[in-house]
Formats: sequence, structure tokens, C-alpha cells
Amino acid sequence: MKKVTLAGVEVPAIGIGTWHMGEDPSQEQREIQAIRSGLDAGVRIVDTAEMYGSGKSETLVGKALAPYQRDDIYLISKVLPHNASKAKLEQHLDASLQRLQTDYLDLYLYHWRGGVPLAETIAELDRMKQIGKIKAWGVSNFDVTDMEELWDLPAGKNAVVNEDLYNIEERGIEYDLLPWQHEHHVPLIAYSPVGGKQNELGTSMLTNQVVKEIADQHNVTPYVLLLAWIIRNGQTIAIPQTNNPEHAAANMQAAELELTSAELARLEQEYPKPDHKVPLAIN
Repeated sequence: MKKVTLAGVEVPAIGIGTWHMGEDPSQEQREIQAIRSGLDAGVRIVDTAEMYGSGKSETLVGKALAPYQRDDIYLISKVLPHNASKAKLEQHLDASLQRLQTDYLDLYLYHWRGGVPLAETIAELDRMKQIGKIKAWGVSNFDVTDMEELWDLPAGKNAVVNEDLYNIEERGIEYDLLPWQHEHHVPLIAYSPVGGKQNELGTSMLTNQVVKEIADQHNVTPYVLLLAWIIRNGQTIAIPQTNNPEHAAANMQAAELELTSAELARLEQEYPKPDHKVPLAIN
């Protein structure tokens, strides 16, 4: 099984994303079951944020995790930029902890750059770690310039991860950000790992013929194959989101799937690496 180490903790390379979850009360039980199905299949990471549904996602996650041993879960949440100040960050962290029904986070991320000076945010994140409310912290939606600025701060190198958009159709970060992170030993968490843009005919990577052929050869769905592609290098965690319990459990197949060099080459031909810098999107 492919695993990645975050702040000294080894976790499976497939996690659970929760963007858009918790917003529709009629879907609550199905979404809770989807999270639990993923956990029962071997997932450890659950990723959420105070932004998602204005806290409703965190509330849903808290309900879903209630029957589980807290130490068995690697729980991630994020603070919004305008709440990432010395005056507000701890207060908003406490609110997240309350919604999640826990007294600590394994990882707390600065969701994206905002108007608060980066040094102020990082100092406060580091203080939350020192007082035990979080075990580690990281960043999200940072590009190379942001990471270099972070690395120059006194506590900047305590960042354990960067979370960004990454999938086989959205490979922009391979141009400069991923090489920088590999060089500095900063793992990537990939959100929207099977997101992708649909063209005018409504097709996407999930219906690509090469993707389907390779998936069939491994007796998995195109979705699982594309997740396996994301985590192929052992330095990336994918956090797919689904409210389908069967899909949530099946996602873990990706952690066991090894793609051959020939298969990777075929996929590379279909979806080439970028040859120029691509602006980051923000989740």
C-alpha cells in the first residue's frame, strides 16, 4: 500500500475530501456513511475546512467520526485567510474543534494567502502547535513564490505539507511547484484529484479511451486508475470526495495499484506535462 509521511506519521496515500459535504440535510446520512465506508476500507485522512459550507462540513465530519477512536484518524482542517491573524486564528480553530467534536487537529492548514502578513499567520500556527491544539501545520494553494517566502520565515520550515489542485488534466504544478516541493521534502495533498475540466462535448478524463483501457486491464474503474496515477510517486496524497459509500471504499484500491512504465507513458501521451507556468486555482 502506498503511504506518505506527514510530520512523522505514516498515512495511506488515499484520504477523504469533504468539500460541498454537509450542505444538504437530506444527504447527511448518506454522506456520513460514505466517510465511514472509506475509513472502514483503510483510509485514515479526513480533510475538511471552516470554509466548506461555512462550518457545516466540519459538523458533518464530527458526526461521522463519533464512533471511531480519535487516534486512528488523521484529521485536517483549514483556516480562512481573513481569520488567520493573531487576533482571530485561535478563536476560529476552537470553533472548528468544537464542530469536529475533538480537542486537537493532526494538521491545520492556512487555506490560501490573504491580507494578513504571512509571518503573523505562521507565528500563530506555530503557537497553536506549541500549546497542543494542533499536532502540525501546513499551507494550501501556495505557489513557488509563496513557498519561498514561507521558507525564509523563522518558523516557515515547520510547514509539513502544501495542498493544491492536481489531477491528470490539471498538471500545472508540475512545471515548478512540485519540483520545489520534492527538493524541499514537502509532500503534496491533491484536491479535486479526479476533478478535471469537461470539454464542449461533455467528455472528460473519466471517459478517455486510454484511461478506460488501462483501468480495464487492472479490473478497476477509471476513477481508481486516475487516483493511482496521482499517488504514483509516493510523495502525494489524494483526497477524493464522494457521497457514495461504495465509491468511498473502492477508492482505497488505488493505494494498492502499481502502474507500469508503459502505462504511465501512454497516459503521459494523452495528458502531457505543462511546458509553461500555469496560475493556481483555489479551493
